[in-house]
Amino acid sequence: MDIAIIGAGIGGLAAAASLARQGHRVRVYEQAAELGEVGAAVQMSANAVKVLYALGLKPTLEARGVKPLAFEFRRFDDGELLHTVPLGPAHEAAHGHPYYQIHRVDLHNALADALRALDPDALQLGRRAVAVDEAPEHARVRFADGAEVHTPLVIGADGIKSVVRRHVVDEAPPVFTGQVAWRLSVATERLPAGLRPPLASTIWCGPRNHAVMYYMRAGALLNFVGCVERPWEEESWTARQPWAELDQDYAGWHPMVRAVIEHADRDQCYRWALNNRQPVMRWSTPRVALLGDAVHPTLPYMAQGAAMAIEDAAVLARALALDAPLHEALRSYERHRAPRAARVVRESNEMAELYHIADAAEMRRAFHDRDIAASRNGWLYPYDPLTAPLL
Repeated sequence: MDIAIIGAGIGGLAAAASLARQGHRVRVYEQAAELGEVGAAVQMSANAVKVLYALGLKPTLEARGVKPLAFEFRRFDDGELLHTVPLGPAHEAAHGHPYYQIHRVDLHNALADALRALDPDALQLGRRAVAVDEAPEHARVRFADGAEVHTPLVIGADGIKSVVRRHVVDEAPPVFTGQVAWRLSVATERLPAGLRPPLASTIWCGPRNHAVMYYMRAGALLNFVGCVERPWEEESWTARQPWAELDQDYAGWHPMVRAVIEHADRDQCYRWALNNRQPVMRWSTPRVALLGDAVHPTLPYMAQGAAMAIEDAAVLARALALDAPLHEALRSYERHRAPRAARVVRESNEMAELYHIADAAEMRRAFHDRDIAASRNGWLYPYDPLTAPLL
């Protein structure tokens, strides 16, 4: 059938490619005049990599990605190792696919190329959707230029400020979490050899603040994301902030953290507000469905935001292949995905509290009691979006 997807981010492109592979005629409407992605790296665990391999992205992941050996949770100042989640060969052996760290732009470009190979006309740029409604026989998208599209199905993949969500869920705005995120990258060769982090995704945990560091671009770049409790500010991935404030936020931190701060380009330090929503179980109407941040925005503390959108894309495509009326297929998708996404949202929120415990002894006890490795290997990573039974 004809399907309109609003938003050409990672989730929207993954959905479009998945649906086009099944023979649907997909049009992805993106408000930007040029296709692009902002941000730095994303982490892809086996649950998402299964989908990316099925879409033909293994060569990109192998060439441009990095396979970390572990998650390492460390104390912010002395580097005490609090907990480890094995990745690398252990992750692949347990879950059937590797764990990758990859630049968001590289992943986004590969998904766009996969879609164009299936349908060169699928991407429609400079098309800003402003409203969605539906009738029994079709859904309608209205655009800022006054144009309209009538289609059997609309998929909202338009992010945390989703226009489509207003039709499906409500018009409530997202809520500021009280935290902001610094984002920057540093060429690995610029860091002193003795202060380069190990081949791991390292989470440095401290009072009201934590930082995540890991490699991308085949190890040529080090990604830094620092999440600190601060007053509200602009919610924008492209807002630069003074290096001096970054320096102040991480004063007294471990020398490996300090090396990244001190070797960063001082005019390339970005910071944005982290917003959130409570999980909802309603993801669809008879002719409109949501995926990704449009329905379950997720804090980055489990490295699963992009992975959840990719899972959504695969399961939605599978649901639409069922021998069922459209509204029943969308309900099957919703029933299957909503509880899992809600759990990821809740546990990501809990990680924010865990990482910011001030007292070192209390933090040790909290990591021991939670046992992140057992939890994630038990329910998160083994999931297969391509075969999990639909409800």
